[in-house]
Amino acid sequence: MGWTLNRYFLRRYASITMWIFLGVFCLAFLVDFTELTSRIAGLPGFTVPLGLAMSGLRVPMIMLQTVPFVALFSAMAMLISLNRKYELVIARSAGISAWQFLLPPCIGAFIFGLLAIAILNPLAAYGISRVEQIDTMIRSGSSNEVSAFAAPWLRQKTAQGDTIIGARAILDQGLTLSDAVFLSLDRDGNIAERNDAKQAFLRDGYWELEGVQRFRDGVAGEAIPSMRVPTNLRPEFVQERLARPETIPFYELPAKIDAARSFGLRADAFAMQLHSLIALPFLLIAMTLIAATVSMRFARMGQSSVMILGGVTAGFLLYVVSVLVRAFGNAGLVPPVVAAWIPVVVASFFGVTFLLYKEDG
Repeated sequence: MGWTLNRYFLRRYASITMWIFLGVFCLAFLVDFTELTSRIAGLPGFTVPLGLAMSGLRVPMIMLQTVPFVALFSAMAMLISLNRKYELVIARSAGISAWQFLLPPCIGAFIFGLLAIAILNPLAAYGISRVEQIDTMIRSGSSNEVSAFAAPWLRQKTAQGDTIIGARAILDQGLTLSDAVFLSLDRDGNIAERNDAKQAFLRDGYWELEGVQRFRDGVAGEAIPSMRVPTNLRPEFVQERLARPETIPFYELPAKIDAARSFGLRADAFAMQLHSLIALPFLLIAMTLIAATVSMRFARMGQSSVMILGGVTAGFLLYVVSVLVRAFGNAGLVPPVVAAWIPVVVASFFGVTFLLYKEDG
């Protein structure tokens, strides 16, 4: 197939992908803004421009989750439109096989995946981190609204005794705690002292607490501007336990994984995030092949709505399986490399096998 036809198919795919991506972006922005304002509109300091900014920062993370579906719908829309205009019929009559005119959308899907990794992922990581900081600023002092089961907790052991650490929000990839609670235990395991801090910063060898309310020996809260709590926790350990992998850009993940493993930590969640992003371009190619199995039927025969629905269902099932296997990878039950690549390999074999059967007999 000549370069002219290749470029034409690639331009069609890129154009359809751009419009679908923009449409999903606008829809996600509106839905997220509506949901966000319903949750935090009553908090002091909230304004409509601030809500719009927060939704704008949150949307890249939402879009990163929808990238496989955008690739699926783009490939289906492109192939169906080419079929309805008999362009695929003319291409077939000129001796061009399905594998040849599927090459441009597969290349387009691969480039789309690379752009998602290189641009969308860092934007999503930065945006979600900024939103957490803004949300913490708005909700400052509202730690009682968070369930003890939902709050993250750590336990540290030092020469002074054990301390249980909890927080309402995790910032700076786990190095800053907002509305933190430090419970100091005595040798019998009873709570000897409680320190509530507006913010806690992990320094070298200690936690720096600001805006502290101290409770001990049944005495009412004692206000302390700042104090230090000794710790032997390393930043790599805290990040592994508290930081969400989604808040770390793709470029920083390898260094975070190496640092965590150098301290004997498994870093399965970070490794799973890294391999999932590496596999993303190939997952989009698999989505394109799945779209081709239901979108290349001759237009006169009609694009059966059942077949199109089947393609959408297959893409949805692939996404569900990916999320399920990813949960196993995060938990360490399956090696992250295997968990990230199994859905891609299975979907690719399904698409290739079906097309071989339909096109080459």
